[in-house]
Amino acid sequence: MQDKPILVIGATGKTGARVAAKLEAMGLPVRRGSRRSSTPFDWEAPETWAPALSGARAAYVTYFPDLAFPGAVEKLGSVVETAKDAGVEHLVLLSGRGEHHARLGEEVVRNSGIDFTIVRAAWFAQNFSEGYLRDPILAGVLPMPGGDTPEPIIDIDDIADVVVAALTENRHRGELYEVSGPRLMAFKDMARELSNAIGRPIRHIPISFDDFHANIAQSGGTFVADVFTAIARETLDGRNARTTDGVMRALGRPPRDFAEFAMTAARAGVWSTAA
Repeated sequence: MQDKPILVIGATGKTGARVAAKLEAMGLPVRRGSRRSSTPFDWEAPETWAPALSGARAAYVTYFPDLAFPGAVEKLGSVVETAKDAGVEHLVLLSGRGEHHARLGEEVVRNSGIDFTIVRAAWFAQNFSEGYLRDPILAGVLPMPGGDTPEPIIDIDDIADVVVAALTENRHRGELYEVSGPRLMAFKDMARELSNAIGRPIRHIPISFDDFHANIAQSGGTFVADVFTAIARETLDGRNARTTDGVMRALGRPPRDFAEFAMTAARAGVWSTAA
C-alpha cells in the first residue's frame, strides 16, 4: 500500500507545505493538492476533487481559508463523499479549537465511514511570521483584540508532526488530538517574547474587534474580515484558556514553546528590516 500516494490538500498552505515536505523526506509518495499543482485540487472547482483523490490511500484535509466560511462544511461533506467513492482509507482533518463550524466539519469526517484522525489546533504561532501579523511585527506593534485572554499558541511544526504521524501510523486512527502549546500566553506575553527574540521592542496594542475587522478588511476585503473577526470574537473569550496534551499523546514529547519558535524565526530573518 505504500506505493499509493497520500494526498495533501492545501499543499501550499502553512501546515500543508510542511506536511508534504516531511512525508517526502520519509520517501513516501505524496500528491500535492492545490489549485496550481500537477493534479489540481480546488475547493471552488468540484470537478478537481475526484481526480485528486483517485488512487490516494489517505488524505490530509485543510479548508482554506477556514471552516467558518459560508458553505465550507457542505463542501467538506461533498469532498468526503468523493473520497469514500474513490476508496480513500484514511482522512486526517485539521480543525480549529473552540470554533462552532469546525466542530460541524469534524462531525462530517467522524460520520463518513472512513477511518479518520482529527487534529484540533490552537492559534498558530506562525501567524506572526508567515501570516497577516508579520507586517505589524515588522513595524514594532502587535495589534490584537481579546484583552488579556490567554491562548496556548502552538508552533505549526508541531501540528505538522502530529499530522504526519497520523498519516503514517495506524495507531492514530479514530483519535482526536487537541493540540496546543505548553503554556498559556496573553498577547502582551507574546509581544515580550518576540521583543526578546528580535532584539527590538514589539508593543502589544489592545484593540477592539471593530478595529481588528478594519485592519483585516484593508488587506483581505470585507468578507474575509467578517469571517475572521467572527472567529476571533468566538475563540478569544476564554474558552481556549487551557493547555492540552494532544502533542504529547501523539508524539510522546511536549510541544515547542513560543519562545523557541520566536528565536528560530528571528534567526531565519523573517522579521529582518535590512534592505
